[in-house]
Amino acid sequence: MTRASLDKQPHEVAAMFDDVAAKYDVTNDVLSLGQTRLWRKAVAQALEVGPGERVLDLGAGTGTSSLHFAAAGADVVPCDFSIGMLREGKKRHPELALTAGDATRLPFADGVFDAVTISFALRNVHDTAAALREMRRVAKPGGRLVICEFSHPTYRPFRTVYTEYLMRALPPVATAVSSNPDAYVYLAESIRAWPDQKGLATRLQEAGWNAVAWRNLTGGIVALHRATAPSTAPSA
Repeated sequence: MTRASLDKQPHEVAAMFDDVAAKYDVTNDVLSLGQTRLWRKAVAQALEVGPGERVLDLGAGTGTSSLHFAAAGADVVPCDFSIGMLREGKKRHPELALTAGDATRLPFADGVFDAVTISFALRNVHDTAAALREMRRVAKPGGRLVICEFSHPTYRPFRTVYTEYLMRALPPVATAVSSNPDAYVYLAESIRAWPDQKGLATRLQEAGWNAVAWRNLTGGIVALHRATAPSTAPSA
């Protein structure tokens, strides 16, 4: 699987992440030139979790993204559908309540999380609309959502340079540092195919989220989308 589309087969994507689990965090740091740590910090600041709050961290992989929330005193539930990533995470962070789950059919009751977040994983879900509805279902009325995802650079000349990096420079770099460089070709393709900032905001609104807004990070390479769940629970 070396070509991407938004019509993804879940078992294929899960197997891809299983295969790269051991080196995933290191590879991401290299390919992003160290920006991933700054992006994770921005997510934590945007979500503003406090002690005792319950947080769902979707697409958490090895649990690295959950550490900020745990450090803030939150009860964080890292959730991912790649068993390989969860196993790797359990070795590194045995204190985290790593949980297997499909973003389109979350194994949680209605309205149990004060905050929900997903970073660099929503575009790998085969049914984005279903995932956004599920996140709304498990969020408490008025609960917060923060999505961190690759997006479209806002400065046109930079957008061209960025696209060239994704499709030409990324594969050889991935070959040097990853156990499965084809997976990173897929990920580069998926970034190109993903909606822009306004497009994702529209999907959030269609899924029933309120107060949708976004801000760009690193010139729009990444965008943080924020929203709140309705003040009343979603109807069945």
